[in-house]
Amino acid sequence: MLLIAGIFAGFMNVTAGGGSLITLPILILSGMPPVVANGTNRIAVLIQNIVSSWNFHRHGRRDLKQGLFLGLAAVPGAVAGALTGVSLSDSAFKWILAGAILLGLSVIFFHRQSKAGGSKLKRKWLQAVLFLFIGFYGGLIQAGTGYLIIFSLSIIGGLSLAKTNSIKVIVVAVYLVPSIFIYGVKGNIQILPGLILAAGNSIGGILGSNFSQKMNPKWIKAILAVALAGMTVKLLVN
Repeated sequence: MLLIAGIFAGFMNVTAGGGSLITLPILILSGMPPVVANGTNRIAVLIQNIVSSWNFHRHGRRDLKQGLFLGLAAVPGAVAGALTGVSLSDSAFKWILAGAILLGLSVIFFHRQSKAGGSKLKRKWLQAVLFLFIGFYGGLIQAGTGYLIIFSLSIIGGLSLAKTNSIKVIVVAVYLVPSIFIYGVKGNIQILPGLILAAGNSIGGILGSNFSQKMNPKWIKAILAVALAGMTVKLLVN
């Protein structure tokens, strides 16, 4: 089940975004305590972003300097968010996750990404402040962080979507390291399920890359919406 969920999430990450909005509820609904699911899911996200960073670099996207700058700016927030996350009650975390899923749904349907934009980041120090708060959210829950980063870099920072994505994967990989350490020290990570999700994400990412241009985005969004809505209801009912 985790492998299939990982494949589906990896496919969605490439074609529509929001993969962790799928895998995190799946981990919880499979019986894993919410805080442990929150930590375990980060293993798959970290591996996926490391692989994606390498892939962007291989194709000529060398944005390591900007990615490290913003990633390090996010680290203090990620540490604070992770320390908050490990102390949340199960019910509180489920409500926060349900809210994140609903926010993700609204972004999926109402935000229109434009490929227009430049290669130079605007308002660099404002971005550093914004990423401090983005890091807190990422340390707390992670699911849906990509939407916040895209908004900050493309809408406020004026970067192209391609440039934004290449920086995003570096930023996430950087701030995930200390947050994973915190969740691990607190005993809130299960390595094997995380690796299974990572394998699924990799397979799904390859499939998404191959078929994203052949599938109607409206159908992809509709499938994602149904899945997320169903999991939100299940989480709240539980």
